[in-house]
Amino acid sequence: MIGKKAQTLGIVIISAIVILVIGFAIINLITPEITQFRIDMNCASPSDISDGTKLTCLVGDTTIIYWIWAILSISLGGIISRFI
Repeated sequence: MIGKKAQTLGIVIISAIVILVIGFAIINLITPEITQFRIDMNCASPSDISDGTKLTCLVGDTTIIYWIWAILSISLGGIISRFI
C-alpha cells in the first residue's frame, strides 16, 4: 500500500510542476496585453481619468498577481490533497 501511495504522490508532483510551467508560460503571454491595456486606458495619469476608469486600471494591474496566486493554489492543492 505504501508503494502505491508513493507512486501517486510522484505523479501529483510531476503534474504540479507541469501546471506551474504552463501557468507561468501563460503569464508571459498575458503581460504584453496588460501593458497595452494600461496604455489604452491611460492609467499612467490618474488625474485625467474618472473613478470608474481608475477602478478598471486597478483590476487590470492585479490580474497577474491573481494569476500567480491561482497557479500556486492549484499546484499546492493537488500535492496537499494526496497527504489528506
